[in-house]
Amino acid sequence: MPGPAFPKNLAALMAQRREKGFLRELKHSFPAVDFSSNDYLGFSSKGLLAEQLKSAEPSLRIGSTGSRLISGNSVLYEELERDVALFHHAPAALLYNSGYDANLGLLSSVPQKNDLILSDELIHASLIDGIRLSHATSYKFRHNDLEALQELVLRHREKYAHIYVVVESVYSMDGDSAPLREIAALCKKYQLYLIVDEAHAIGIFGKQGRGLCEELHIEKDCFARIYTYGKAMGCHGAAIAGSVELRHFLINFSRSFIYTTAMPEHSLLAIKAAYRLLVTHSGIGALNANIDYFNSRLSGPSVIKSRSAIHCRLIPGNRQVQALEEDCAQNGLFVKAIKSPTVKEGQERVRICLHAFNTREEIDRLVQLIG
Repeated sequence: MPGPAFPKNLAALMAQRREKGFLRELKHSFPAVDFSSNDYLGFSSKGLLAEQLKSAEPSLRIGSTGSRLISGNSVLYEELERDVALFHHAPAALLYNSGYDANLGLLSSVPQKNDLILSDELIHASLIDGIRLSHATSYKFRHNDLEALQELVLRHREKYAHIYVVVESVYSMDGDSAPLREIAALCKKYQLYLIVDEAHAIGIFGKQGRGLCEELHIEKDCFARIYTYGKAMGCHGAAIAGSVELRHFLINFSRSFIYTTAMPEHSLLAIKAAYRLLVTHSGIGALNANIDYFNSRLSGPSVIKSRSAIHCRLIPGNRQVQALEEDCAQNGLFVKAIKSPTVKEGQERVRICLHAFNTREEIDRLVQLIG
């Protein structure tokens, strides 16, 4: 017998989204030339990580059997966390199953009821969701606007026990970078707690891909840094780097850490292998050369300036930007149309991800189509 009818209010929301041209659907077939994935260095798609894992020696255990506080912890887990902390110049690190879990777990547990969170208006949805689950008060400030941030600090600093400032080092939709040195200096001046999501900076910036905080020498000025492994690292999971006290606090209070099954051993070995590749592989240089070449070929008021792997051309209107994605696909190029409400209405764009393995001929073809 058929089940209950689909709720009318939900059906109406789906119809509204379909009418406005931003109904999401899953796909499994993509154009041949990749200008869309976050696999910036090719660790995943070019088989580099798979080759590294051939020499790994996993045990016979496939699953982790439970959360880390029950049966899922291991010597390998703790060794890897020590290695991650050492690589990122932090006293300690704690692994999570994904960047979403890490951001959710950090922001929902650390800021307390009498605290304040000040966040850049363009931070990722995972950080926003963590803030929503927090008991702290929160305000957004204009993107990369130091004056707006300082104004909020001066207005509210006497009312709250602690103030947390949340930014990304590289923003996932625009590809631009936060003014981290200046933000870190402001946080130091007013004794604020700086949280930096390095998801799109690890593997791209800093010595051996350590991130933008390392490149700018502000690692010690951060209360917490989040490193996500599903982008340039080509695998899965994430780590929060910070103090020993922060690690212990998260183990006790971070719900997305406590109440989830631990990652299997294969995932831990993949993270370990990805860090080895950062040190030994020449992909960072090749990627930066492609970024420079792309920037030399495409510019203008509709192009957001970026020195990261992420680039955008603004094309207002969901249907217009979708048409350009389809035009690129017909020419064998995989770019992604980013539509409202993912971005603000009027800020729709094609999002372009450059990779170490893209050729100049491919970049030229892309510029010709979107320029």
